[in-house]
Amino acid sequence: LLFVLGTLSCTLFLAVNGLYSASDDVIELTPNNFNKEVIQSESLWLVEFYAPWCGHCQRLTPEWKKAATALKGVVKVGAVDADKHQSLGGQYGVRGFPTIKIFGANKNKAEDYQGGRTSDAIVDAALSALRSLVKDRLSGRGGGYSSGKQSRESGGGDKKDVIELTDDSFDKKVINSDDVWMVEFYAPWCGHCKNLEPEWAAAATEVKEQTKGKVKLAAVDATVNQMLAGRYGIRGFPTIKIFQKGEDPVDYDGGRTRSDIIARALDLFSDNAPPPELLEIISEDVLKSTCDAHQLCIISVLPHILDTGASGRNSYLDVMMKMAEKYKKKMWGWLWTEAGAQSDLESSLGIGGFGYPAMAAVNARKMKFALLKGSFSEQGINEFLRELSVGRGSTAPVSGGAFPKIHSVEPWDGKDGELPVEDDIDLSDVDLDDWDKDEL
Repeated sequence: LLFVLGTLSCTLFLAVNGLYSASDDVIELTPNNFNKEVIQSESLWLVEFYAPWCGHCQRLTPEWKKAATALKGVVKVGAVDADKHQSLGGQYGVRGFPTIKIFGANKNKAEDYQGGRTSDAIVDAALSALRSLVKDRLSGRGGGYSSGKQSRESGGGDKKDVIELTDDSFDKKVINSDDVWMVEFYAPWCGHCKNLEPEWAAAATEVKEQTKGKVKLAAVDATVNQMLAGRYGIRGFPTIKIFQKGEDPVDYDGGRTRSDIIARALDLFSDNAPPPELLEIISEDVLKSTCDAHQLCIISVLPHILDTGASGRNSYLDVMMKMAEKYKKKMWGWLWTEAGAQSDLESSLGIGGFGYPAMAAVNARKMKFALLKGSFSEQGINEFLRELSVGRGSTAPVSGGAFPKIHSVEPWDGKDGELPVEDDIDLSDVDLDDWDKDEL
């Protein structure tokens, strides 16, 4: 899905300054300079995509700076504030922070860095990647230029991931598909089409990888496939149309660089992606991993199973799933627990003991939360989350400044609850008549 964090409350989600400055050897990268500095560069680049509020990023910062200084003049080390520059993060499929990518000879196929977060590990990985790049040059497999630069100069480019469509294949492949299609209608003699070709080809490869093939880029020679050109009213070249199952095609009117195309494709992907997982808090790991990985986690405390039964609980979970779908572009985490199962957590969020179902929106990095005041319904929750999104709503600090101890519990089995079995009391030997007299 597309990396979109959305507009967040200025009280709950106060922006933090970037982690790097001009005095560092880390090069700050933005949408304005990324293409020139990285993509068109002959140098090997290590690029960190970070968010200023991310604790892991803050801990990485001194190590990243040390690595940049050690690699100065050998390997370029950069950083992108992907919270501020969401389109750039989205273009490279950034789903969490920090994400580190290595841009080698083929700048359109960046590699994910999976190594340690120390300066030694980072430098080792950089030198290893540099060695591979130099060996490739020595063997003639790579010239060090970006593939985008090569393809533009040669007038072609690797079009292996652009699907060619014809009058005969179009309906079967596109109209009957569950995937999203971006289709370019072109003419071979069209100069603008030739300029678009390497951008379209590079975007096709990146989009295929990042969406696992769920968004496809295709091309139609409209001078040959005139039935299609007539059906869709193609009057000029290139014309790009977006096809989604069950909907009329719409014109793509965005920019014609690979980054513009990729950003729109990822946006379409997120629109059609499933909602985030709704997880039960059965351990400390579930809570921390979810809340640490997302800018906001939505925690619901549902009534005890004996109070609602399975059908009642499922109706509450359905409401949460609908809201997770509605707000999926925010990339929030979604959690729930049963009343009483995590009583310490309830108390820290001002919920404990009454008023179920309840909901809190928690900012784990600030350890602040906001409580749902309205009804636990689609309308009530929607109003609550919308207010937070536009910077309204009251917040409070999490009690103790940290999440309390989380108890490990068995996950709900999906069934109605059962009352605990009590031992039967044998009253056969008790003379009730005498007992009544004594009492009187």
